[in-house]
Amino acid sequence: MYEPIRHKPVHSMAAPTPALPSRSRDEELGLQLAAIFAALLAIADELGADAELAAALADHVARLQDGRAPLRVTARSADRPDRVAALHRRAHTLADRALGLAEARQDEPSFALAQRVAARTATAV
Repeated sequence: MYEPIRHKPVHSMAAPTPALPSRSRDEELGLQLAAIFAALLAIADELGADAELAAALADHVARLQDGRAPLRVTARSADRPDRVAALHRRAHTLADRALGLAEARQDEPSFALAQRVAARTATAV
């Protein structure tokens, strides 16, 4: 009824790999927070947001990335209203995500900064 196997199997059990580097939950949440705050910084730079908020975001990303400063955006899109509205919506979504991650990580400085950004984006949307 079944045809016998005529070829060697393509899939085989690989030899056990050495222990892969793994991150703790806190480290993983920290990396996600750093990425979100870096994205918020890029949006703030593109929108030409106040320098104080952009500096706070840059300092916070550097703190979460062990002192590595984030890249900054130089292009501005203030002349395109549709792009500005989309960036404000994106910033609002990212700020909400940062609030959740900061709360899960129990990181007070991140939570405070995320609240500040969320309040700022809530008025802009």
